[in-house]
Amino acid sequence: MPDLQLANDYHFHLEPPMTDALAPLRRDRAEPDWRQGRGDAPLAEVYHSVAISGPPWRRMAAFLGPGYMVAVGYMDPGNWATSLAGGSRFGYALLVVALVSNIMAILLQSLCARLAIASGRDLAQACRDAFPRWVALPLWLLAELAIIATDIAEVIGTAIGLNLLFGIPLAFGVVITSLDVFLVLLLQRAGFRWLEAFVIALLGVIAVCFGAQIVMADPDWGGVIRGFLPRTDIVTNPEMLYLALGILGATVMPHNLYLHSAIVQTRDYGQTLPEKRQALRFATIDSTVALMFALLINASILILAAASFNATGRTDVAELGDAHQLLAPILGLGIAPTLFAVALLCCGLNSTVTATLAGQAVMEGFLRMRLPPWLRRLITRGIAIVPAAFVTIWYGDAGTAELLILTQVVLSLQLSFAVVPLVMFTTSRRKMGDLVAPGWLAAAAVVVAVVIVGLNLKLLWDFVA
Repeated sequence: MPDLQLANDYHFHLEPPMTDALAPLRRDRAEPDWRQGRGDAPLAEVYHSVAISGPPWRRMAAFLGPGYMVAVGYMDPGNWATSLAGGSRFGYALLVVALVSNIMAILLQSLCARLAIASGRDLAQACRDAFPRWVALPLWLLAELAIIATDIAEVIGTAIGLNLLFGIPLAFGVVITSLDVFLVLLLQRAGFRWLEAFVIALLGVIAVCFGAQIVMADPDWGGVIRGFLPRTDIVTNPEMLYLALGILGATVMPHNLYLHSAIVQTRDYGQTLPEKRQALRFATIDSTVALMFALLINASILILAAASFNATGRTDVAELGDAHQLLAPILGLGIAPTLFAVALLCCGLNSTVTATLAGQAVMEGFLRMRLPPWLRRLITRGIAIVPAAFVTIWYGDAGTAELLILTQVVLSLQLSFAVVPLVMFTTSRRKMGDLVAPGWLAAAAVVVAVVIVGLNLKLLWDFVA
């Protein structure tokens, strides 16, 4: 009877070993300190689909990819709006916010990889398996809200990119964005590595576009360096704090935490402790390098706005369309606006791919509900199109800029509800076993969580007051 008593203590029942073909993809038996078993693997159609073999350098190369998928979320169209507004209004002063946000992102994404590799769960599954239903369901709704806010930014950004490049009206461009589901389906059918290759290729285009624009803008590099130094008015000035939280929300995005913990498990890294330790090391390197690349892009947007607009007295530029129109006369080169529009369109397309995967992971993880990717995508995009279309039709460019910044602040407010559970899980030895976060990492994670919650409370206080 002791075995049955043990089962009761840990809220699971004993059952015979699984022998069916799906056994490798399932973990129905609950584990200590989890309320229930994991169930289906995250994103089961691509779970452990990328082989890991050969010498260390080949194994390392096989891990490159998920970090860049995550990095896409750190330079989406919503990020552009907040960085343009921050750079044009306050010059280089908010560069330190981009840097600190990126450091937070590197730490949090490393925790996502740790959770996935140690527990075999993504963040959504972990929340479902650790919390009672009355806690897990609100977390699911908040995660869905974050994905919809992300999708609104993608819809608007892609529509603006189409408008700037091809003259397509914004309202029509919003409708066209619903067709991107077919692009996602095509890439998923080709294989997950092809999906990653597509994303990395577009990131390369974005980097070239911004590199060229920075050279044209010729910023004050002394001012750039000073912009990375902390200053108190970022917290004391409500307008600066609002934009700073927008940058934080655009940089450390809730859906990325769910996404990364799911797509890390596309790698077939093995289940022994040494294999898991090596997988964690490689996954952390991948995400760290990718997010440093994202920092360069984010800083480039802010530097471009500061050098092109703030330095010439245009401190009110927050709209992507206005920025596009002003670049040519300010920089004196006609190609600058085209590079800007191409980079914006690439960001919108990239974000579409990652938001679709994040939506799948969230729904499957929290609800054990699996929808075809095209249906899941159409549902999310259909919800996002309504406010985007309304704003573009009734308020035009000015409304889209305000909506973009608002989506990023909403994401920042949602962030606490993803970060706090992530930190709770990865600092628990009973849940993580030998891969529990070391003391210094756990302490840093707690500090990050407290800072995020504190800044969000400060924003709400300023709003109410």
